Amino acid sequence: MIQVLVCDDSELVRRGLSEVINASGDLHVVAQAWDGRSAVDYARRYSPDLALLDIRMPGMDGLTATRQITGLPRPPRVVILTTFCEDEYVDEAVRAGAAGFLLKDTPPDILLRALRLVAAGHATLDPAVTGHVLRALSENSLQVSPTESKTLDALTERDIQLLRLIGRGLTNADIGATLHLTEGTVKGRVSRLLAKIGADNRVQAARLAYRAGLER
Repeated sequence: MIQVLVCDDSELVRRGLSEVINASGDLHVVAQAWDGRSAVDYARRYSPDLALLDIRMPGMDGLTATRQITGLPRPPRVVILTTFCEDEYVDEAVRAGAAGFLLKDTPPDILLRALRLVAAGHATLDPAVTGHVLRALSENSLQVSPTESKTLDALTERDIQLLRLIGRGLTNADIGATLHLTEGTVKGRVSRLLAKIGADNRVQAARLAYRAGLER
Protein backbone atom coordinates (compact mmCIF):
# COMPACT_ATOMS: atom_id res chain seq x y z
CA MET A 1 0.00 0.00 0.00
CA ILE A 2 1.44 3.36 -1.06
CA GLN A 3 1.01 5.91 1.75
CA VAL A 4 0.09 9.42 0.60
CA LEU A 5 -0.02 12.80 2.35
CA VAL A 6 -2.45 15.24 0.70
CA CYS A 7 -2.03 18.97 1.27
CA ASP A 8 -4.31 21.72 -0.06
CA ASP A 9 -5.82 24.75 1.64
CA SER A 10 -9.21 23.91 0.13
CA GLU A 11 -11.08 21.29 2.16
CA LEU A 12 -13.15 20.42 -0.90
CA VAL A 13 -10.03 19.71 -2.94
CA ARG A 14 -8.44 17.70 -0.11
CA ARG A 15 -11.52 15.54 0.30
CA GLY A 16 -11.91 15.01 -3.43
CA LEU A 17 -8.30 13.97 -3.88
CA SER A 18 -8.45 11.71 -0.84
CA GLU A 19 -11.58 9.96 -2.06
CA VAL A 20 -10.02 9.27 -5.45
CA ILE A 21 -6.77 8.03 -3.91
CA ASN A 22 -8.41 5.83 -1.25
CA ALA A 23 -10.69 4.23 -3.85
CA SER A 24 -7.68 3.05 -5.87
CA GLY A 25 -7.01 -0.08 -3.83
CA ASP A 26 -3.24 0.36 -3.68
CA LEU A 27 -2.87 3.94 -2.43
CA HIS A 28 -3.99 5.25 0.95
CA VAL A 29 -4.16 8.78 2.36
CA VAL A 30 -2.53 8.75 5.79
CA ALA A 31 -3.10 12.46 6.50
CA GLN A 32 -4.67 15.61 5.08
CA ALA A 33 -2.80 18.88 5.62
CA TRP A 34 -4.15 22.38 5.05
CA ASP A 35 -0.92 24.36 4.70
CA GLY A 36 2.81 23.87 4.32
CA ARG A 37 3.55 23.81 8.01
CA SER A 38 1.04 21.06 8.75
CA ALA A 39 2.32 19.15 5.69
CA VAL A 40 5.87 19.18 7.06
CA ASP A 41 4.62 18.10 10.50
CA TYR A 42 2.58 15.22 9.05
CA ALA A 43 5.40 14.14 6.73
CA ARG A 44 7.68 13.91 9.76
CA ARG A 45 5.05 12.08 11.84
CA TYR A 46 3.71 9.58 9.32
CA SER A 47 6.69 9.10 6.92
CA PRO A 48 4.46 8.71 3.83
CA ASP A 49 5.78 7.49 0.51
CA LEU A 50 4.34 10.49 -1.34
CA ALA A 51 3.42 14.06 -0.48
CA LEU A 52 0.91 15.67 -2.85
CA LEU A 53 1.22 19.43 -2.26
CA ASP A 54 -0.63 22.45 -3.55
CA ILE A 55 1.97 25.04 -4.51
CA ARG A 56 -0.02 28.11 -3.40
CA MET A 57 -1.29 28.15 0.17
CA PRO A 58 -1.59 30.76 2.94
CA GLY A 59 1.14 30.78 5.58
CA MET A 60 3.84 28.35 4.51
CA ASP A 61 3.37 27.63 0.81
CA GLY A 62 4.03 24.40 -1.03
CA LEU A 63 7.41 25.59 -2.24
CA THR A 64 8.80 26.16 1.25
CA ALA A 65 7.18 22.94 2.42
CA THR A 66 8.85 21.04 -0.42
CA ARG A 67 12.28 22.28 0.64
CA GLN A 68 11.67 21.24 4.25
CA ILE A 69 10.07 17.90 3.40
CA THR A 70 12.83 16.83 1.00
CA GLY A 71 15.29 17.63 3.77
CA LEU A 72 13.75 15.17 6.23
CA PRO A 73 15.70 12.02 7.23
CA ARG A 74 13.11 9.84 5.46
CA PRO A 75 11.57 12.20 2.91
CA PRO A 76 8.58 11.26 0.78
CA ARG A 77 8.71 11.94 -2.93
CA VAL A 78 6.96 15.26 -3.49
CA VAL A 79 4.36 15.77 -6.21
CA ILE A 80 3.26 19.35 -6.84
CA LEU A 81 -0.28 20.43 -7.69
CA THR A 82 -0.12 23.39 -10.05
CA THR A 83 -1.90 25.36 -12.76
CA PHE A 84 -0.54 26.71 -16.03
CA CYS A 85 -0.32 30.22 -14.59
CA GLU A 86 2.23 29.22 -11.93
CA ASP A 87 5.22 28.30 -14.07
CA GLU A 88 7.64 30.49 -12.12
CA TYR A 89 6.82 28.51 -8.98
CA VAL A 90 7.28 25.22 -10.81
CA ASP A 91 10.81 26.23 -11.78
CA GLU A 92 11.62 26.82 -8.11
CA ALA A 93 9.91 23.57 -7.11
CA VAL A 94 12.21 21.63 -9.43
CA ARG A 95 15.18 23.17 -7.68
CA ALA A 96 13.61 22.35 -4.30
CA GLY A 97 13.49 18.65 -5.16
CA ALA A 98 9.94 18.04 -6.40
CA ALA A 99 9.72 14.75 -8.29
CA GLY A 100 6.58 15.38 -10.31
CA PHE A 101 3.81 17.77 -11.26
CA LEU A 102 0.07 17.37 -11.68
CA LEU A 103 -2.45 19.89 -12.91
CA LYS A 104 -5.40 20.52 -10.64
CA ASP A 105 -7.83 19.36 -13.32
CA THR A 106 -5.99 16.08 -13.91
CA PRO A 107 -8.46 13.22 -14.53
CA PRO A 108 -8.57 10.64 -11.69
CA ASP A 109 -7.07 7.81 -13.74
CA ILE A 110 -4.08 9.90 -14.79
CA LEU A 111 -3.67 11.17 -11.21
CA LEU A 112 -3.46 7.64 -9.84
CA ARG A 113 -1.15 6.47 -12.61
CA ALA A 114 1.18 9.39 -12.02
CA LEU A 115 1.28 8.81 -8.26
CA ARG A 116 2.13 5.14 -8.74
CA LEU A 117 4.92 5.98 -11.14
CA VAL A 118 6.41 8.61 -8.85
CA ALA A 119 6.21 6.22 -5.89
CA ALA A 120 8.11 3.65 -7.95
CA GLY A 121 10.91 6.17 -8.39
CA HIS A 122 10.75 6.44 -12.16
CA ALA A 123 8.66 7.72 -15.04
CA THR A 124 7.60 10.82 -13.17
CA LEU A 125 6.56 12.64 -16.33
CA ASP A 126 3.31 12.23 -18.21
CA PRO A 127 3.19 14.34 -21.39
CA ALA A 128 -0.51 15.09 -20.95
CA VAL A 129 0.10 16.40 -17.44
CA THR A 130 3.55 17.98 -17.33
CA GLY A 131 4.59 18.69 -20.89
CA HIS A 132 2.95 22.11 -21.09
CA VAL A 133 4.20 23.12 -17.66
CA LEU A 134 7.80 22.16 -18.35
CA ARG A 135 7.72 23.78 -21.78
CA ALA A 136 6.34 27.00 -20.34
CA LEU A 137 8.88 27.23 -17.53
CA SER A 138 11.71 26.48 -19.92
CA GLU A 139 10.69 29.51 -21.99
CA ASN A 140 11.87 31.65 -19.07
CA SER A 141 15.45 30.42 -19.62
CA LEU A 142 15.85 29.04 -23.12
CA GLN A 143 19.64 29.07 -23.13
CA VAL A 144 21.66 26.38 -21.43
CA SER A 145 24.53 27.60 -19.28
CA PRO A 146 28.19 27.14 -20.32
CA THR A 147 28.51 24.38 -17.73
CA GLU A 148 25.42 22.62 -19.07
CA SER A 149 26.75 22.95 -22.62
CA LYS A 150 29.95 21.18 -21.61
CA THR A 151 27.91 18.47 -19.90
CA LEU A 152 25.78 17.97 -23.01
CA ASP A 153 28.86 17.88 -25.25
CA ALA A 154 30.32 15.11 -23.10
CA LEU A 155 27.25 12.88 -23.51
CA THR A 156 27.27 9.99 -25.93
CA GLU A 157 24.83 9.75 -28.81
CA ARG A 158 22.88 7.16 -26.85
CA ASP A 159 22.75 9.49 -23.84
CA ILE A 160 21.36 12.30 -25.99
CA GLN A 161 18.78 9.94 -27.46
CA LEU A 162 17.70 8.92 -23.97
CA LEU A 163 17.58 12.52 -22.74
CA ARG A 164 15.45 13.45 -25.74
CA LEU A 165 12.92 10.71 -24.92
CA ILE A 166 12.81 11.79 -21.25
CA GLY A 167 12.16 15.34 -22.43
CA ARG A 168 9.21 14.09 -24.44
CA GLY A 169 7.75 12.63 -21.25
CA LEU A 170 8.09 8.94 -22.12
CA THR A 171 7.92 6.39 -19.33
CA ASN A 172 10.60 3.74 -18.90
CA ALA A 173 8.27 1.24 -20.55
CA ASP A 174 7.69 3.57 -23.51
CA ILE A 175 11.42 4.23 -23.85
CA GLY A 176 12.08 0.49 -23.75
CA ALA A 177 9.56 -0.10 -26.53
CA THR A 178 11.12 2.68 -28.61
CA LEU A 179 14.70 1.51 -28.15
CA HIS A 180 13.90 -2.22 -28.00
CA LEU A 181 15.26 -2.54 -24.46
CA THR A 182 13.85 -4.09 -21.30
CA GLU A 183 12.35 -1.73 -18.75
CA GLY A 184 15.04 -2.76 -16.24
CA THR A 185 17.79 -1.85 -18.71
CA VAL A 186 16.18 1.52 -19.34
CA LYS A 187 15.91 2.19 -15.62
CA GLY A 188 19.65 1.58 -15.22
CA ARG A 189 20.50 3.80 -18.19
CA VAL A 190 18.30 6.59 -16.85
CA SER A 191 20.01 6.43 -13.45
CA ARG A 192 23.44 6.68 -15.07
CA LEU A 193 22.30 9.57 -17.27
CA LEU A 194 20.97 11.51 -14.28
CA ALA A 195 24.33 11.11 -12.58
CA LYS A 196 26.16 12.35 -15.68
CA ILE A 197 24.10 15.52 -15.99
CA GLY A 198 23.90 16.16 -12.23
CA ALA A 199 20.10 15.84 -12.09
CA ASP A 200 18.30 14.62 -8.98
CA ASN A 201 15.27 13.34 -10.89
CA ARG A 202 13.66 13.02 -14.32
CA VAL A 203 11.90 16.35 -14.02
CA GLN A 204 15.23 18.15 -13.89
CA ALA A 205 16.47 16.05 -16.81
CA ALA A 206 13.38 16.91 -18.85
CA ARG A 207 13.83 20.57 -18.02
CA LEU A 208 17.37 20.45 -19.43
CA ALA A 209 16.12 18.61 -22.51
CA TYR A 210 13.48 21.28 -23.11
CA ARG A 211 15.91 24.15 -22.72
CA ALA A 212 18.42 22.44 -25.01
CA GLY A 213 15.71 21.85 -27.61
CA LEU A 214 16.20 18.08 -27.52
CA GLU A 215 12.53 17.15 -27.17
CA ARG A 216 11.63 18.53 -30.60
